[in-house]
Amino acid sequence: MLHFILTRFASAVFVIIGVSILVFLLIHLVPGDPVEVMLGESAQPADREALRHALGLDLPIHQQLFNYFGNLLQFDLGTSLHSKRPITELLAERLPATIQLAFAGLLVAVIIAFPLGIIAAIRRNTWWDHGAMGVALIGVSMPNFWLGPLLILVFSLWLGWLPVSGHEGWAALILPAITLGTAMAAILSRMIRASLLEVMDEDFIRTARAKGLKERRVVLKHGLSNALLPVITILGLQLGVLLGGAVITEIVFSWPGIGQLTIDSINRRDYPVVQACILVIALIYVVVNTLTDVVYALIDPRIRLGDS
Repeated sequence: MLHFILTRFASAVFVIIGVSILVFLLIHLVPGDPVEVMLGESAQPADREALRHALGLDLPIHQQLFNYFGNLLQFDLGTSLHSKRPITELLAERLPATIQLAFAGLLVAVIIAFPLGIIAAIRRNTWWDHGAMGVALIGVSMPNFWLGPLLILVFSLWLGWLPVSGHEGWAALILPAITLGTAMAAILSRMIRASLLEVMDEDFIRTARAKGLKERRVVLKHGLSNALLPVITILGLQLGVLLGGAVITEIVFSWPGIGQLTIDSINRRDYPVVQACILVIALIYVVVNTLTDVVYALIDPRIRLGDS
């Protein structure tokens, strides 16, 4: 197991290094000059060159990349070109909001997906099954940029039950969490149904029924527990996406998270902040998926034995 964990984390480190290099190069290929954004179009050429030199933007690209990784090794993400504040402070302010939204969206997805998937599996080819999968199809077909404004229109403007946007109180979390969790619930419910249907035809399920166990116990204890492996994979992948910053949802609801910070920094040509945000998103995604692999190996010993 230790060999399996070390192998996975070594792979994660190489992925993060590769993503860091790729993001650095792509950011520097984006059109636009941060110096011009900071000083304005009317600035004198001498002032622009002085600021570009002070920021190190006049150095060759390979030298900037070398300095960038040197700072990363010291856990220094740099300073924002726009606010002049350390980027670690900006991330520390925004990351909790993204984590809060991600886990709220995950909770919504689990609450919706598990009942839908289980009902669809145990009532296969009935109107329960068709209805549950119809709801899942609707959920996966509605993009966040459409569902979010629709929820705002109904529950905020028409009914006046919930805030339109912001980050004040638990009520402000409800609509963003539903928006974020609905698409994930649709994917998860279909996976639960497929995995449960596959397991329910196994011999140990027939044996459990032959022993006289109640159908609820057969489904939940014997069936669902053995159908969770692919479901855990989907949960890990989707949680990485959610924690990485649901950019569209944060923009729609003015949620002060990593996604909102990334978009604002792109508009301001704040290269260091954009690099840091994407690096954090990639880091979260890779770590969550690596931990998912470890949990997978703990549940099913065949995986770690096959890897070693």
